[in-house]
Amino acid sequence: MTDFKDNPHYELFLKQQANQLKVGQTTHNQRVKKLNALRRAIEITYRDQIIEAMRKDLGKPKVETELTEVYPIIGDIKHAVKYLHRWMRKQKVKTPLSMLGASSYFIHESKGVCLIISPWNFPFNLTFGPLVSAIAAGNTVIIKPSEMTPNASALMAKIVREVFSEDEVALVEGEVEVSTQLLKLPFNHIFFTGSPNVGKIVMNAASKNLTSITLELGGKSPVIIDETANIDAAAKKIMWGKFLNTGQICVAPDYVLVDESIKQQFVNACKKWLSYYYRDRPKTSKSYGRIVTQKHFERLKSHIENAKDLSATIIVGGISDAKDKYIEPTLISDLKDEATILQEEIFGPILPILTYSKLDEAINYINTKERPLALYIYSKSKSNTNAIITNTRAGGTCINNNIIHYANHHLPFGGVNNSGIGKSHGFFGFEAFSNKRAVVKQHTIGASEFMFPPYGRVKEKIARLTIKWF
Repeated sequence: MTDFKDNPHYELFLKQQANQLKVGQTTHNQRVKKLNALRRAIEITYRDQIIEAMRKDLGKPKVETELTEVYPIIGDIKHAVKYLHRWMRKQKVKTPLSMLGASSYFIHESKGVCLIISPWNFPFNLTFGPLVSAIAAGNTVIIKPSEMTPNASALMAKIVREVFSEDEVALVEGEVEVSTQLLKLPFNHIFFTGSPNVGKIVMNAASKNLTSITLELGGKSPVIIDETANIDAAAKKIMWGKFLNTGQICVAPDYVLVDESIKQQFVNACKKWLSYYYRDRPKTSKSYGRIVTQKHFERLKSHIENAKDLSATIIVGGISDAKDKYIEPTLISDLKDEATILQEEIFGPILPILTYSKLDEAINYINTKERPLALYIYSKSKSNTNAIITNTRAGGTCINNNIIHYANHHLPFGGVNNSGIGKSHGFFGFEAFSNKRAVVKQHTIGASEFMFPPYGRVKEKIARLTIKWF
């Protein structure tokens, strides 16, 4: 058995492990009380401080913080409170005739001690969102937020300390080494949101203890715009979805595949809407944020320089300011396949625009890549839309819009393969943090008892009849 005594977080883990069954046995009302306490802290007590932390860490506009940090968490809590009683009920299922005299059901029981590792791009939303699901399912939780948004991390630590006891929910701040040490512990479930490369590290660490995992990853989410689309409406929504949070969103449109016959119309519409959103001066706009760190700024700038070196066309933008960690909303076309921006998830305010002449070309191009977290379709053609959905695979899809599927608590959210494992949000988040426990109750003498040893010819005949008729 592995010795964890030298692990700096083992004592905290043991506190929660000792408390896990007590927390797992909490009632619907007790869990709702905890969720409402968290809601009050975010919606009332610390709302202004959350807005200020996001301004300091990401230069995020107040409206964006309200809509992408505060609103989703409150929505998660309201949804969980409304449906938790139903989720916690035992679920009766049919029992086959061969098990005559018995009844069957399953329950959702807590997994135990869980680890949530959250990212920097939406620190409050992507920390407290999974936490809502974990609390609803009756778990204890250790949280490790990103070190890249220190103001958000410090405020979340304060909120967690005030709302929860340490043996139920605790937040541990620190650099990558903290995550490394936590991942060595035998958690019952790990919920990680981040890049596919780090997701592989988390999955490898989880395998050491056979820990179940939910991986919310990312990848290159494509947009297809066919010749039947409402071009102006498509440009309006794509420019919003791409440059929200300065493009630092896992479900942001990563690249556009547009029918070559309407490319110029689409480009013109994009320019119009960018000008409308940011008034031709994104750097001074109160509606546009900044890149999270100098490292990420340099990564994004290198993508632009690489595209230029390969003779790509900068349609709009390309301007940057290292001191301010600012990159202007940028549209690029005429890209060569080897351009780095087409090989890696962008996660920033740069949008490649590619063209196709036949829809099959666009579909085949997408299928040469890893399966994306999201795929967006702009079309008035039902046959084209069906062809794209049928012939591709993705975590989620919007038709004539983008990123909004994330906001529907009744839908499962998550990726597939390289873009993620498992689903979250609403019931699907509750399910991720739960174990489905099967229960069979025998009420009378069971039919199977007639097949106990010793075996003979009569029982052989009964066995054959059972296989044939039951």
